[in-house]
Amino acid sequence: MNTTKPSGVTRRCSSFHGLRVLFSLCAAALLFAHSSVTYAEQVCGDSGVWVQIFGSGGPEIDDGAGGPSYAVWYDNKVRALIDTGPGASVAFDLAQGNFADLEVIAFTQLQSDHTADLPAFIKGSSFLDRTEPLVVLGPDSNNPMYPDTETFINRLIGPQGAYPYLQDFLTHKSSGGYRVRARNVPAAGKKRWAGFGSENLKLAAIPVNHGDVPTLAWRVEVGGLSVVFTGDFNNLKNVMPEFAKDADALVASHAIGENSRGQLRELHALPSQLGRIAQQADARMLVLSHRMNRTKGRESQSRAKIEEHYGGHVLFANDGECWGL
Repeated sequence: MNTTKPSGVTRRCSSFHGLRVLFSLCAAALLFAHSSVTYAEQVCGDSGVWVQIFGSGGPEIDDGAGGPSYAVWYDNKVRALIDTGPGASVAFDLAQGNFADLEVIAFTQLQSDHTADLPAFIKGSSFLDRTEPLVVLGPDSNNPMYPDTETFINRLIGPQGAYPYLQDFLTHKSSGGYRVRARNVPAAGKKRWAGFGSENLKLAAIPVNHGDVPTLAWRVEVGGLSVVFTGDFNNLKNVMPEFAKDADALVASHAIGENSRGQLRELHALPSQLGRIAQQADARMLVLSHRMNRTKGRESQSRAKIEEHYGGHVLFANDGECWGL
């Protein structure tokens, strides 16, 4: 990845500490300052912890955004990916990420809009130099409509999978030079899972409710800071505030508006609920992603409902943005 430091304009516009700068001025400055530089130079710094939005949309194909995917950078290296929705592999390339630096891919759920680019990452990595195993974490399941993560990976790249020619990535004989190691994480009950750690980061997960879809929220501890990704959830039993306590960034799905009713509320949290969660958790900032057409154009109404309960910074995510913590 290019290690050239971004300009002062970029750092002010991208970092948490620079949010006091008027967004309109930032946008204008970035437009003229970065017309010929790379995707990574436009938004990310080269030290500390950064969260980059690889995909801010949902399952729609007319929303002008990539599917849900988020990168956690630490000291100029992508250490973790949360979800790999459509477009994530292209975003990774544009951001000049090094696949050899990636330690873990963690899925909030296994629906296609959260996972579609995984085979693109695996196939593409065969042309790169990687030797360390890649850990892939995701929900377990008792629902035949939604297989557990280990089964999902086998159905994707196993001998009888959709892409059987990639099956040796699951073995020590991998032609790609490394092995994919899938692990199931409990997606039912209230117990917090904390089964992944490395020299650079630690991951924890809790089950959240998204109808009948096994779903997890993830907490990434890195560089003395914490980032929580809610996944899609309806806040049943209000488990998120404790899990996200004192998070430096809370990245939440913003898939429905405040006036939503019926099944939508059984699947997703309302803006007012997100505000309460962020306030109870004392999160430093709330980043709204998984934005859908039914919420776009209504940002002012959503912000107003959130700010009735939460006094921190509220950001509406867009593809490519990167926020320094």
